[in-house]
Amino acid sequence: MGDVVGDWWYCLRHMRVEHGPGCPNKDRLGPYETEAEAANAMRTAAERNEAWREQDKEWNED
Repeated sequence: MGDVVGDWWYCLRHMRVEHGPGCPNKDRLGPYETEAEAANAMRTAAERNEAWREQDKEWNED
């Protein structure tokens, strides 16, 4: 995967990285600065979701 900076997306419908126009944005995660960031979109989303669950847990315990 290259490191061209730009309009990179991760398509949830096709489970692949897209550059520029592609599937509708409702079916994509992004945009990302690089192809590598887009390729890691699912991992990034999972990590963010876990962090938010922890924050909610802490919030609800207070």
